[in-house]
Amino acid sequence: MNTNTARILLIAALGAYAPLSLAAPVTVPMHLIDANGTGKAVGTVRAEDSKDGLVLMPRLEGLPPGAHGFHVHENPSCAPMEKDGKNTAGLAAGGHYDPDKSGKHAGPTGKGHVGDLPALTVDDKGMATKRLVAPRLKVADLVGRSLMIHEGGDNYADEPKPLGGGGARIACGVVEK
Repeated sequence: MNTNTARILLIAALGAYAPLSLAAPVTVPMHLIDANGTGKAVGTVRAEDSKDGLVLMPRLEGLPPGAHGFHVHENPSCAPMEKDGKNTAGLAAGGHYDPDKSGKHAGPTGKGHVGDLPALTVDDKGMATKRLVAPRLKVADLVGRSLMIHEGGDNYADEPKPLGGGGARIACGVVEK
């Protein structure tokens, strides 16, 4: 084997053991939303890749206490749109990110919408700071989409109410790179 061939083989072998290339983290500004549009800023959600999946680190305040549905939505918009003759908060964000067209709401580890995130927990002071992990996502999946917080909790099923029963969209942020 000549020297050049040996070098090429060595470089290829070392490359196979190199850590996975991770995208740069993104920070998503989040705002309250209503039928009139985007309102007051409520903080940020930082997203970064890890070996366990997408890590989301919320730094949010001014939200209602309790559990809230939290999702990646298809479109990069937080604007209202008309539905049934009235403006609906955040409707321009579209539905939950579902690249496989599963049509199912099955939670962050299920075989449904990839955009189903772990529930966001807001403490009694209106703050959300608990780290969340979405094992089926990476930063690259978020770019050009939106993060959405719903008024209620999420049971990760379509029964008894569709899309986990989280209800109205109350806060949103567009993910830009």
